[in-house]
Amino acid sequence: MSVLVTGGAGYIGSHCCVTFLEAGHDVVVLDNLSNSSAESLTRVAELTGRSVHFEQCDIRDRAHVETILRKHSCESVVHFAGLKAVGESVEDPLRYYENNVGGTVQLLSAMQACNVKTIIFSSSATVYGEPQSLPLREDHPTAPLNPYGESKLMVEQILKDLKTSDPEWRIAILRYFNPTGAHASGLIGEDPRGVPNNLMPFISQVASGRREVLSIFGDDYPTEDGTGVRDYIHVVDLVEGHLKAHEALIKPSEQLQANTSECLTVNLGTGTGYSVQEMVRAFERASNRAVATQIAPRRAGDSAEVYASTQKASDVLDWTAGRGLQDMCHDTWNWVCKNPKGYDDSAE
Repeated sequence: MSVLVTGGAGYIGSHCCVTFLEAGHDVVVLDNLSNSSAESLTRVAELTGRSVHFEQCDIRDRAHVETILRKHSCESVVHFAGLKAVGESVEDPLRYYENNVGGTVQLLSAMQACNVKTIIFSSSATVYGEPQSLPLREDHPTAPLNPYGESKLMVEQILKDLKTSDPEWRIAILRYFNPTGAHASGLIGEDPRGVPNNLMPFISQVASGRREVLSIFGDDYPTEDGTGVRDYIHVVDLVEGHLKAHEALIKPSEQLQANTSECLTVNLGTGTGYSVQEMVRAFERASNRAVATQIAPRRAGDSAEVYASTQKASDVLDWTAGRGLQDMCHDTWNWVCKNPKGYDDSAE
């Protein structure tokens, strides 16, 4: 089966390519390389012994997307392409709505024109906003705190409206918590451009000497050590969840067939929260390096504690995250040691 992976050269997308190729699918990658490297796809081929078909394209270019779908006879889409920095979304909301919402509308229009009606959407736990209860279940109210989260929720609504208008659409909405880690081979991993937005790459850059100190935003939260608690999920577990969702859409169970009028909306997390301090200590153990930290003021909009309910993923997808915190730290450090400057050729 030919699967189009938008944003497939990126961090999560490249790991998804490996998982889908290993499951026997043909993979077509659509990526504009604005925040990724084509080198990741070379590594994907090295890992799997199978190459992906790469098309450099922006999802906002509907005609080009349509051409790609027809050229490769794609039957389904896994949609990662989008902007993902919360702080940047506050500073430049229009760019986020244009890319994440407008781009997805163009992608869906191209899919509809080509009669490709199966899509897995990369959503986010940011759609929930401030938790009213924990763990966060899929029926928790949605109230995003920033334009990034709003853009994800808008796309979710568009997908629900599309499904209502045409039940032939098969749609999965996967709400990620905090992806981290890297492929065990160390060949692919997270390679942020500029200052990392996520905790683990920042910790790893301090441990490797690329940055001097990690700022911990707030140590007075009502948590065990005062620092914020989040649900971190290994990226390989995450993409295995995508494969399970893809299988569920292609060959729905009786349980899913009974709800054919709805999108399949599922959290992907571990159900366990770790504090910033716990993450730092775990990484120090995995790397045998000290990570310098400093306490900084809280950031506006940050919650004390966020972690997923994983019951629905287990029940509906038969999926549970299998990798723990030490795996996440070990695999991240392995990636950093083998690629001190990421995919940058000068590191070799």
